[in-house]
Amino acid sequence: MTTDTPARLLQLLSLLQTPREWPGSELAERLRVSRRTVRRDIDRLRELGYPVQATLGADGGYRLVAGKAMPPLVLDDEEAVAIAVGLRAGAGHAVEGIEEASVRALAKLEQVLPSRLRHQVSTLQAATIPLTSGDGASIDPHTLTVMAGAATGQERLRFAYRAGDGSASKRLVEPHRLVSTGRRWYLVAYDLDRDAWRTFRVDRVSEPFATGARFTPRGLPTGNAADFIKQSLQRFQSEYRAVAEYRVVAAFDAPAAFVAARLPRSLGTPEPVDENSCRLDVGSTDSVEWLALRLALVDCEFTVSQPQELVAYLTELGGRINRAVARPDGTPDH
Repeated sequence: MTTDTPARLLQLLSLLQTPREWPGSELAERLRVSRRTVRRDIDRLRELGYPVQATLGADGGYRLVAGKAMPPLVLDDEEAVAIAVGLRAGAGHAVEGIEEASVRALAKLEQVLPSRLRHQVSTLQAATIPLTSGDGASIDPHTLTVMAGAATGQERLRFAYRAGDGSASKRLVEPHRLVSTGRRWYLVAYDLDRDAWRTFRVDRVSEPFATGARFTPRGLPTGNAADFIKQSLQRFQSEYRAVAEYRVVAAFDAPAAFVAARLPRSLGTPEPVDENSCRLDVGSTDSVEWLALRLALVDCEFTVSQPQELVAYLTELGGRINRAVARPDGTPDH
C-alpha cells in the first residue's frame, strides 16, 4: 500500500495524464489503496487546480480534461505552446533522436491544453514550413498521439492501412509500443483479424481511433518492441532484396561497430569482414541522392559496387564537389 500521500498523488496524476478514462477500481489496484482513498486523492488534485472529471456508473471513472487554464505547477501558456509546436514538428517528420517518450509527452500535453492554446498550436503549425531534407515520410502528429494514448491506456485501436503494394485494409489491433527508427515510426501491435503480431509503418496509417475497449497486454514472442522491429526489418530486407528498387552493396574501411553507429537503422547492420573493415548488403527503395548522403556521412573511406545508379551519382557528385573547390587565387577550379 502506498502510504506516502505526495508520492501517491504524483503517481495518480501521471496515470490520469494518459488520455483515457480510468475506472476507480483500476486506479485503486494500481495505487494499492482503497477506492475511498482514490476519491479522497481526486479531491486533493481538484483542490490543486487539476480538472479531473468523474463519470457515473457501477464502477465510476476519472479522466483529466482540459480546463480553463493550464494545470498549476506544469507549464505557462507560452511554454506549453512552444513545447507542443516543437513536439508536433519533430514527431510529424520522424526526426532522428525523437523517441517514443516525446510522443507520450505530446499526448499528455494536448490532453490538457485549453482550447485557446490548442488553437494557437494549430495556427503556428499550419503557418510554419519545416526545413527538412525530405528524406522521411511526413506523419500527422495526431496519429502518433492517438496511437501512444491507446498503447499506454491498453485500448484496442482501429485504423485504415495502406500496404507497400498500395492495397488498403481496415485493421483492429491491440497496440503494444511505438518505435522510432530515426526516419520512420512503426507500431508494434497484435492484429486481431489475423491473430498474429504485426508491425505497421505509421506514415501508412490513417483514421486512427481508440475504441475504448480494454485489453489485457500480451507478451511479445521475443525480446522487446525494438528487438521485434529490428527482426521484422531484417526479415523484410532478406525477402525484399529480390524486388527492392535498389540493392545496395558497399564496403567500408572501418570497423562494423563504427559504421553501424553512423548509419540509419533503416539501412540495416553492416557485417564485419575483419576488425578494420565491414560490408553492407541491403535492399532499399530510397533515392540514390539520400543513399549517397548517408554513406558519405559515415566519415570513412568506402566503395560502392551496387547499384550502378548510385555509383554513377557518386561519380558525378564527386566531380561536382572537386570543381566547387576554389583555387588559391579565389577563382573556381573548373
